[in-house]
Amino acid sequence: MELVQNNRSFEGEQRIYRFDSKVLKTLTRFGIFLPPQVLAGQSCPALFYLAGLTCTEETFAIKAHAQRLAAQLGLILITPDTSPRGDGVAEGDNWDIGQGAGFYLNATQAPWAEHYQMESFIVDELYELVNQEFEILPGKIGIFGHSMGGHGALTLAFKYPEKFKSVSAFAPICAPSQCPWGEKAFANYLGEDRAEWAQHDATELVKAKGPLFPDILIDQGFSDQFYSQLNPALFQQACDAAGQKLSLREHQGYDHGYYFIQSFIDEHLQFHAVQLEH
Repeated sequence: MELVQNNRSFEGEQRIYRFDSKVLKTLTRFGIFLPPQVLAGQSCPALFYLAGLTCTEETFAIKAHAQRLAAQLGLILITPDTSPRGDGVAEGDNWDIGQGAGFYLNATQAPWAEHYQMESFIVDELYELVNQEFEILPGKIGIFGHSMGGHGALTLAFKYPEKFKSVSAFAPICAPSQCPWGEKAFANYLGEDRAEWAQHDATELVKAKGPLFPDILIDQGFSDQFYSQLNPALFQQACDAAGQKLSLREHQGYDHGYYFIQSFIDEHLQFHAVQLEH
């Protein structure tokens, strides 16, 4: 790992690292906030945050304003990039496919399969790396995300509950098999087999796997310009049918952006801190 950037923040450190990913077959970067407790030699719980379309490993660190409370609660925040990048990595024809739009899955179709292995990157390579390099409490890791990253957080949590003990999301793509963003991504990355799509669809995973978490927290704005793509009601119905507790909070006037995330980030950090104490 190469330390690219290190900034003091609320007596902790906001860092960015670069390393050569064997899974993605290219150089990649991730951000990490180390609270003051870690700098003092203590082990702390950690949260993976998965960002949305067009974002990078820096977006959450700069825009979410999460470091203040993370420092108080003693939470490590880990922010991977949203896709592989670099020379030779396939690029899409628009902002919602290709670089910046990895959808947190393992692509099986050309030209994407060579590098777009974001699921294995997060749950295997990066997960192992941060546990080796930083003082993370064993078994105390949660996951959350926004939009495409909310989709990633929900799906990876349900696929790997042994790795992620808590999950929440801001405006997630809850049923990607039933919206244009997801249909485009899945057709490109996975092909036309909708049974394979279901393995990367939070609504379908809840139906298949049943209740896995004490609670799931989702915040959604009613003024979200992408609301028709997100389908929180379908996820609510699937959770209700499966007996999975879901705290779906919908808010008048809030849109899809980071002012919305800033408004509720503290409650998400507190939610995970409580869940990870159990």
